[in-house]
Amino acid sequence: MAAPPAVAVIGGGVIGSAIAAFLMEGGGAVTVIERDPTYARASSSLSASSIRQQFSSPVNIRLSQFGLQHIAAADVGLRQPGYLYLAQGAGAGVLRDNHAVQCREGAAIVLLDRGALALRFPWMSLDGVDLGALGVRGEGWFDGPALMQRFRARARSLGAVYLHDEAVGLDRAGDRVVAVRLAGGGAVAADFVVNAAGPSARHVAAMAGIALPVEARKRSVFVFRCKTELPGCPLVIDTSGVWFRPEGDGFLAGWSPPDDAEDAGLEVDHAQWDEVVWPALAARAPAFEAVRVTGAWAGHYDYNTFDQNGLLGILPAAPNLVFANGFSGHGMQQSPGVGRGIAELILHGEYRTLDLSELDVGRVAAGRPVLERNII
Repeated sequence: MAAPPAVAVIGGGVIGSAIAAFLMEGGGAVTVIERDPTYARASSSLSASSIRQQFSSPVNIRLSQFGLQHIAAADVGLRQPGYLYLAQGAGAGVLRDNHAVQCREGAAIVLLDRGALALRFPWMSLDGVDLGALGVRGEGWFDGPALMQRFRARARSLGAVYLHDEAVGLDRAGDRVVAVRLAGGGAVAADFVVNAAGPSARHVAAMAGIALPVEARKRSVFVFRCKTELPGCPLVIDTSGVWFRPEGDGFLAGWSPPDDAEDAGLEVDHAQWDEVVWPALAARAPAFEAVRVTGAWAGHYDYNTFDQNGLLGILPAAPNLVFANGFSGHGMQQSPGVGRGIAELILHGEYRTLDLSELDVGRVAAGRPVLERNII
């Protein structure tokens, strides 16, 4: 019987730990290299941790459906009030097109005209809204850090080793990576190396001479209180691009700025609240005209500048360097499916549970983007 492959995973966040857990369940031997075991600045700890099936590409819908099953079984506080996308003008046509794809994939999404929206959400102003798309099942939010810790605990219970260190180089023998060099000295030998470095993925790829179109993009999240209840409030994506959802006895809200500059800091952009987020909230829900901000934080997307979808798999330039990067805000919900898929690719040489070949990292060089029209 062949010995299990030795796998070094660079990055122990939710993606890296999911891969490690599924590898260990399949009989692998895994070392995870994580530079911050407190995860205080990790994207997995700073995520708003939501899950939706309202994508326009089947592969993303299927990843969410697989993820939902795993998250529901993991006891990490999953709530399913749904996502509500609001659209006007041409955006309504996009919702209809997306809805056709979602229905073919078995997603429970309904289209709501202005009358139906008014009946269901009487607290909402419908100015500038022509159509809404609501997930009536299988969409919501959960405790993302708890999911990450469950994957980590599962991997460790099966024998995975977590090293508190930082990858600073890759040793090569021909085109293969044979070891990961560590900042603390020494190296981890490996049959396969997985780049699960999140916003730092580009730098890890560069160690192998590979250009990866992934950057750290800051996203600020604001916590606020409102005295008026909003019955049945889902996660709402406004026509302005601002989103909001309930959280405990308050709400969360945020916005993805159309800024193409990399921002590696984690300072909250408070000007976004005053200039963009609060005005949009107050216009959409009159109750939000009087709110109190109680907190805020900022985290990073591992933003794929090519097409904002995950970059998975192996490139000929380094046939045992495996990529799991560039999820652009979808990594938490996609981590179960990606973890299972990458483990299968390493252990069996192919995807078996979900066909993730459409997200192959080689599509960047081929100029073949995956079109996803529902990016937040």
